[in-house]
Amino acid sequence: SWSKKILGFNKRSRVPGVMITQFVDPLPAGKSTPDFARKPMNVTAQEGKKAVFKAMVSGEPTPTVTWGRNKDKVEDPQTYKIKYDERVREHILEIHNVKPDHADTYKCFVANEYGKAVSTATLTVLTGEIIYEKLFKKHKSDEFSVFVIAVVTRKKQLPPKKEGEIDPKLWELLLSAPKKDYEKICLDFGVTDFRWMLKRLNQMKKEREEEQAKVVENLDNVKQIEVKPNGRAEFGFDMKLLDPNSAIHLYKDGTMVPYGHDENSKPCLKKEGTKYVFTMKDLQPEDAGFYQVDVEDANVLTTDFQVPDVEFTTKIKDVKAVESEDAIFECVLSTPLNRITWSKSDSSLEHGHKYEITVSEDKLTHTLRVKDCGIDDTGAYYAIAGIISSSASLTVEGRTLFVFILKRVLINGIGLSDTVANVGERTELSCKLSSNASEGCWYKNRKLVDGVTIIKDGACHRLIIDCCNKDDAAVYRFEAEGRKSEATLNVEDPPNIDPDALGKFTKPVIIKAGENAEWKMPFSGGAPMTIQWYKDDEELLPGLNVKIDTSDTESQLRLMKCQRKDCGEVKIKIKNEYGTLQAISKLIVLDKPTPPQGPVDIMESAVTSVEFKWKPPKDSGGCPITNYIIERQQVGRNKWSNLGEIPGSNPSYKDSDVDPGRRYCYRIRAKNAEGVSDYLQTEDIAAGVLRYPGAPAAPKVVSAFKDRINLSWCPPCDTGGTKIVGYNLEKNKKGTNYWSLINQNGPIENLCDYAVKDVFEGAAYEFRVSAINLSGAGDPSIPCDTVIARDPMIKPKFTDRKMKTFVVVKSGNTVRLNINFEASPLPEISWLKDGIPVPKHVTITNYDKGSQLLIPTSERSDSGIYTITVKNMVGQESFNIEIRVTDDPRPPGTVELYQNIPGTVTLCWASSPDEKRDDRLHYMVSKRDSFKRTWRTVADNLFNNKFTVVNILPGREYYFRVFAKNDMGMSPPSESPVFGTKKEKAINSNRVNPNTLSIKSLDFEVPPSFIVTLKRRTAPQGYECYMSCAVRGNPTPRVTWYRNNISLNTNTNYHITNVCGVCSLLILRVGPRDNGEYKVAIDNKLGRAESSMSLNVRGNNNF
Repeated sequence: SWSKKILGFNKRSRVPGVMITQFVDPLPAGKSTPDFARKPMNVTAQEGKKAVFKAMVSGEPTPTVTWGRNKDKVEDPQTYKIKYDERVREHILEIHNVKPDHADTYKCFVANEYGKAVSTATLTVLTGEIIYEKLFKKHKSDEFSVFVIAVVTRKKQLPPKKEGEIDPKLWELLLSAPKKDYEKICLDFGVTDFRWMLKRLNQMKKEREEEQAKVVENLDNVKQIEVKPNGRAEFGFDMKLLDPNSAIHLYKDGTMVPYGHDENSKPCLKKEGTKYVFTMKDLQPEDAGFYQVDVEDANVLTTDFQVPDVEFTTKIKDVKAVESEDAIFECVLSTPLNRITWSKSDSSLEHGHKYEITVSEDKLTHTLRVKDCGIDDTGAYYAIAGIISSSASLTVEGRTLFVFILKRVLINGIGLSDTVANVGERTELSCKLSSNASEGCWYKNRKLVDGVTIIKDGACHRLIIDCCNKDDAAVYRFEAEGRKSEATLNVEDPPNIDPDALGKFTKPVIIKAGENAEWKMPFSGGAPMTIQWYKDDEELLPGLNVKIDTSDTESQLRLMKCQRKDCGEVKIKIKNEYGTLQAISKLIVLDKPTPPQGPVDIMESAVTSVEFKWKPPKDSGGCPITNYIIERQQVGRNKWSNLGEIPGSNPSYKDSDVDPGRRYCYRIRAKNAEGVSDYLQTEDIAAGVLRYPGAPAAPKVVSAFKDRINLSWCPPCDTGGTKIVGYNLEKNKKGTNYWSLINQNGPIENLCDYAVKDVFEGAAYEFRVSAINLSGAGDPSIPCDTVIARDPMIKPKFTDRKMKTFVVVKSGNTVRLNINFEASPLPEISWLKDGIPVPKHVTITNYDKGSQLLIPTSERSDSGIYTITVKNMVGQESFNIEIRVTDDPRPPGTVELYQNIPGTVTLCWASSPDEKRDDRLHYMVSKRDSFKRTWRTVADNLFNNKFTVVNILPGREYYFRVFAKNDMGMSPPSESPVFGTKKEKAINSNRVNPNTLSIKSLDFEVPPSFIVTLKRRTAPQGYECYMSCAVRGNPTPRVTWYRNNISLNTNTNYHITNVCGVCSLLILRVGPRDNGEYKVAIDNKLGRAESSMSLNVRGNNNF
């Protein structure tokens, strides 16, 4: 027996936009509610023509079909014809002699005893056709008016929609739309499964892009027409034209529409850089139409502007929400619409992670959910349907955060701290007191805790929860002897996946073509959960071929009727407020292979055999090619003979059963475990009669430029017994396996050279040539060397001959170095400081012909040798610049005077504070006596702190100044105390002083020695280098300089001086040959002394 319950509830149809009401539950076996196999589609008809609605229905028992409309009844038999075509099982409503008042929303009702279904479609009536556009212009003086009547040109019309075929307008819209919008555009045209269209659509896109490439260099960011909250409609794109003067045309329903460039124009085109935006103000129903934008004859944008006859039955209302909660806006329309536009300010909102946009089954109620509201979500929101809109505001209030200030009163102890634990984990709260003997109590939300483990270990008290759950989240308090400490335990429940289920999920799913693929993933975690499925990083949404079922503990994905193109990575992402998990699997679809690939190369054409080879299929179908099936047909006969199967490892075949002089044609099929491919058919192959010419030598590249490559070659030695009638020239773009014929219009005749112009700048090519005689084209030559389509290569070189190699900058100032060069192709540019990359605060700006180094505010640490290296495939060039960031030096310290030898005075002074920070800082000594009273420099380039001044005369007062000097300048002087000696009276030679008779003459002779030795130095290449030392000895020692034990005293490349015991050597311009060990040898009759140092030359300027 069967019992039924009479009721009325809505259920989902498999066809979007259809509402089903079921009367009986459960349904009897073999019975079903009515539904649409194909719903009526929207129709646009010219006034006076005929409009036709068609629908296909299903249900058991067979349902009855009736028609209706919103504004009137479908009763007039002269206007409305209702038919049923038994051949194709279509229910038809015809409206004859369409008038403007017939424009309405029509409904198709399908009913049987178990339920009913309803679907709607819109009829749009076009009234007349625009032939002329009158533009009225009035002169500023108002003295006269000028009327311009311009004939409006028409664009080539789209072919009319044929019965059972896709509307051509749909193809045009898909060509201008991003892939993510395909589904909703197809739904507007009643197409629920568009996967089968993708192959043709890709081919059409390729053809459209080839047309656009003739006038447009770059086109992207194409935006379909959209009504903004300010009441204007906008559509546009980013475009860079090959010719800035190219004409841009706007068409509406195939008729050219004039536009202006000011805001008062309708429509108006605004251009900012490469961005083009068309706007229309004061929108009216007659503005609806099919808009297209062309550059010259190439279409760049197609958009459909529909103005439905709709009103807001219920408008959206203001919403208040608390931070992190969801906010919902909802409106109800008078007429069903597949979608409306939701906006915030001037930005449209898309369905995704932040916003959830839903539509009821009857297409009347539209909802926007703003997820996880934040303060920045506050503002005005708009619902736009056609050219009318409704607005409301969202106010997001921040949560009140209660901050507990815990006072730690446990003397010398450690209190509790807040803890976070996951559900099911073990957690512990601990508190350490200052006394081991103290006892305490634990509280949870001000109540004594129970059911947990409490451990006292000396002064440490611990509370342990072995398995946390949501109820354990609370404020815990520990009290001991009137003191207390509190902490909060937060229990989180992030998403979790069982390891066994994860291991099963990650295994690849392998199915055959046409079968369904299924994944299941059980999970656990705190609600609410967000489950998202992805395929090749694109989110999957429920549709005709995508089924997603999600419960609180499991989510299931089913991909229906999979094909080879569906192979790829499948990913599930599980997210809640505590975290995110994801797992990855693979889909492998097995199918029969695609046909073998040509061209078929003839390896041998002898009297008794024919041998040829081919390329394996582009797609093996996911499993190995096991065999190739060969069939043969003799030219002139209809019969195809099966020659058998050959192993799939070697794609070649030798046919030994041929008759000399006959021509044959072959078919080749690939076979794998899933089936047999379609065939590849060869051209006619002659057996043992034709003699083809041999292969010429490889072509030679005469010259190459960015827009053409000039080639030449020599005729082959073997002409095949007949004359050469021409050549075929082929090219191969590096990185591909495809050789394309260059001379598409026929062989290259009577020439052995050719200029190839069909090249892309920067691409690498190989070329080969084959000779053609009366038998046909011979084997191609070996490819020439790879050549790049670019202007002749130039090794990098610097163009500024006056570049500085040494730059001094005051600390705090800006350092700006501009280096100009030329190179082809564009080089790689690198900057180094002392051999390592420059610091982050140094800004490098590179451009085609140069590079700039900028230090906005220099510091002493920026000193060093900066090296720029310009490198391309031809070579590289480097240049070194020493930057010295310094400041005016501070004066030396106190100057002291000593007199060891009469007639001389030795100055000693404390170092300048800047000496340690500046290795080029040195000193200068000036002298003034009481007789001349003018300052005179007595020593410069002193790198030590002592100097002996000679020729000191008795009876005079001497004043000395010591200056510190560097590359920036000279410091204020440090002055010495006054130095003076008394003048001794002359002694009468006739008188003998008895006191002198007993005095013996003193011996002042001493062996040579160094007062200041040589110091190790490092000098940059191209700069001067100064070495000095101080010596003493009596008699005056002889000084000899050596480099690598070779005397330099007679070498004119070195400037050697010896002033009052200060020995100096100056190298005016340091070069690589100056590397080595330098030595000073001093000797007199009493002995010999030596001092040595090493000089390292730094850097290498190849300029």
